Amino acid sequence: MLVAVDGTVLLMAQPSLGRDLGASTAQVQWTSSAYLLTVAAFLVLAGRLGDRFGHVRLLFTGVLGFAATSAGIALAPGPGWVIALRAVQGLFGALLQPATLALLRLAYPPRRLGTAISVRTAAIGLAAAAGPLVGGLLVERFGWRAVFVANVPAALAIAAAALFVRVPAPPRTEPGRIRAGAAAVVAAAVAAAVHALAGVPEHGWAGRQTLAWLAGAAALTALAVRSERRSAHPLVPLPVARSRSVTASMALLALVSGAMFGALFSASFALQGAGGLDPLATGLRVLPMTAAMVAGSPLAGAALRRFGARATAVAGTGLVALGIAGLGPGWGFGVLGAGFAAVMVTATGTVVGDAPAGHAGVVGGLKQTAMNVGPAFGIAVAAGTGGASTAALAALAAVGLLPAARLPGRGRGRHPVPVIAGTGTGAGPSAPHPPGQAARSQH
Repeated sequence: MLVAVDGTVLLMAQPSLGRDLGASTAQVQWTSSAYLLTVAAFLVLAGRLGDRFGHVRLLFTGVLGFAATSAGIALAPGPGWVIALRAVQGLFGALLQPATLALLRLAYPPRRLGTAISVRTAAIGLAAAAGPLVGGLLVERFGWRAVFVANVPAALAIAAAALFVRVPAPPRTEPGRIRAGAAAVVAAAVAAAVHALAGVPEHGWAGRQTLAWLAGAAALTALAVRSERRSAHPLVPLPVARSRSVTASMALLALVSGAMFGALFSASFALQGAGGLDPLATGLRVLPMTAAMVAGSPLAGAALRRFGARATAVAGTGLVALGIAGLGPGWGFGVLGAGFAAVMVTATGTVVGDAPAGHAGVVGGLKQTAMNVGPAFGIAVAAGTGGASTAALAALAAVGLLPAARLPGRGRGRHPVPVIAGTGTGAGPSAPHPPGQAARSQH
């Protein structure tokens, strides 16, 4: 809940943060991207560290670091400090997220795990839905720094509770080699690409600096791929990399989440700038989106069972693109939320159902990585396209139709309906990982 609410609250605080610190649009964009990129780079690695050193220890370290960096951001004198501390906060966020589900797997027997995951997922959904309203209220009454001050007592309470957690010891497994260098190369590649997009308003799409950063991102990506292919212990095992259903689901999640978060980034500035709304009124304007996400999840689950993954994902992606196009007139928020719920239900169900045997933890980490990298790119596109952001983000969502069309059709593959807030029924060792969090398998 702490991580979920922090992400949506910040969207309401960014315009105020930018004005107070005299930050440029690119700098404000990096207050989100720095966190998302760091989390994305270290989620899978954090899961492996938890397997080796203990998930309670990582949870305790993660929440204490999250509290310390939140306090530092609240006292930051300039945008550079905020960006740097958000990056460090992302590292601690990556440590604590996989630990939560791993602890549930250790604490509950398979027959009771589904209920525990459902409660956890409902809490995450509630926190994400409440974020815009909480953020609007805090910023309006106390300023943007209150958003980060509020994290501190919550994180300290979690750390105190973690001291009393007693769970059975996980089964001993071969830890393998922990390759932090590969994760760092991937993070550097994504950061270079996002930096190129963020600099488009100043340097242009064909500017030398833009092209240089994009070339650097391509070179780092090639280096990471080469390293993975030659490694005896790759971050992404070959069975996962070769699974068409899994890779298509990852691409779909990255594109659609990027389009949605980019649209929310643009809408927040538009409503509080040209629209003249205060942060609380902005949060209320976004409320139909969160309501549609909660109400649309069970409908999407029914559509997945009846029509299959491909048809449901294509329809949901189309709704996301349509909803983004309708944000200007104001009717698009509900459509956007319904479409995103359909995509999340379908892509998560496909990832869980078609994950290669023995690699559920890696797939769970990759899923959450896509959900962090996607928004980083989407926000960069929004910042880099200015007044044309609505059309650019709708087009980004429409590109998601390509991976959606590669998902299995009706009656093909194994697609259990995932645990989504208010609708989940998954249970047992193969229970799906909830959206917004990563997981590591204990098997």
